[in-house]
Amino acid sequence: MLTRAAACSPDPHQKDLRTEALAELSGFRSEFYACLTARADELFELTEALLCTAGPVTTLVDLALAPEHRRGHGALYGGLNQGRIEISRFRRALAGLPLPRAAGGRLVLAVDVSPWLRPDAATSPDRSFCHTYGRSKDQHLMIPGWPYSVIAALETGRTSWTQVLDALRLEAEADVAAVTAAQVRALLIRLIEAGQWRPGDPDILLVFDAGYDLPRLAFLLADLPVEVLGRLRSDRVLRRPAPSRREHCLASPAGGRPPKHGGAFRFVDPATWHSPDQATSTQTTRYGTAIATAWDRLHHQLTRRAAWIDHDGELPIIEGTLIRLTVERLPGDVHPRPVWLWSSALSLSAARIDLLWQAFLRRFDLEHTFRLWKQTLGWTAPKIRSPEAADRWTWLIIAAYTQLRLARHLVEDLRRPWERPALPGRLTPARVRRGFRNIRPATSCPARAPKPGKPGPGRPPGSRNQRRAPRYDLGKVNKRPKSLAAKRDLGG
Repeated sequence: MLTRAAACSPDPHQKDLRTEALAELSGFRSEFYACLTARADELFELTEALLCTAGPVTTLVDLALAPEHRRGHGALYGGLNQGRIEISRFRRALAGLPLPRAAGGRLVLAVDVSPWLRPDAATSPDRSFCHTYGRSKDQHLMIPGWPYSVIAALETGRTSWTQVLDALRLEAEADVAAVTAAQVRALLIRLIEAGQWRPGDPDILLVFDAGYDLPRLAFLLADLPVEVLGRLRSDRVLRRPAPSRREHCLASPAGGRPPKHGGAFRFVDPATWHSPDQATSTQTTRYGTAIATAWDRLHHQLTRRAAWIDHDGELPIIEGTLIRLTVERLPGDVHPRPVWLWSSALSLSAARIDLLWQAFLRRFDLEHTFRLWKQTLGWTAPKIRSPEAADRWTWLIIAAYTQLRLARHLVEDLRRPWERPALPGRLTPARVRRGFRNIRPATSCPARAPKPGKPGPGRPPGSRNQRRAPRYDLGKVNKRPKSLAAKRDLGG
């Protein structure tokens, strides 16, 4: 029989895991501080205040009142406006952290754009129109702001956690597909250098939502070990493979040029569908029966306009697997509609198809991350003028969120009386933030104490600002000729 002292003694294995997690968190905090090359102490303490402040962040200046922020509000704004972060080193630090993996040790990365809306900031440069959903009586509006492309590693199972690995502000008049492909390529190179992927491992799965040019992304990333998966609109039309020469001769005895594309596969017309290559049925607790039907070797019929207007040579045929997912029910009495997915992989088995549509559903975990950034951490709350300061603030948000993820097995659950108890390691990011202040003294805090000083004189009373801030016009995304005739008119 165990004695009372032995029964109350902590588990040595759990103690070792806690020590290891605490060391990993301290190491990341030290590396983050080393990435701050100017106003390092202020930027680090601003991140500390972001982590330890109770409740949602509504204004930037309120963070200066947190006990962890030992400097004044002037230093806070000075750090955002004049501070510097070595982004390349910080990106390598994020790529070197342990990453969540799907079944079989596969990395699943989600890519999406989240806007920082600034409709009234006429003095802020590099704004462009951002596509917003469900605003003003469920209308999709284009509102000026700074769109950010975010890449995060997804976990398995129902969770609100992701591991954010990169963020990039999309400049005005940018080619979204080309910029996204370059961002993904740079991240994959960092992951391979960090040993996150080795030859022989499964290809990294890239998950996109509707709105991305999936064939072009697959074409631009064809030399990398990736598989592109994304959602298509329900009004699209794909093409079957071109018939063989024998089939063409039998169908056209009079001869003629062999077709480049096969018959049309219209999503809205079941009469154009042929027998599926795979079909699976899965029982789920949340959606009921999920039925996935897959057709192999379907491709988009590309035209020499818009994104492909500058392509040299014959337009490629990029084949993939089309998946139609239907579920029995959705939460909230919403009528379920079919979801169409396209994967750049071919000859998929039934098990692979189930893994693909389940990985796509996990992509919505990134929406939880965006909601936490905006509603709790106050990502879009500051009225920052320059886009460079907005980039610094965004990276501070990523640094704070990464520390919350590293600390989710360390903090105690300080739940409210009306909240449900959570299992160890299953706390939400907001509840981990609630207890981060208690474990902060056990981690490394490299920021130095502020030097004593006194505030400057400021603007003399009664004086007015003599220099008006310049105003900037709004830019557009994907500003390019849509046809060869328009290109010739522009002198291209």
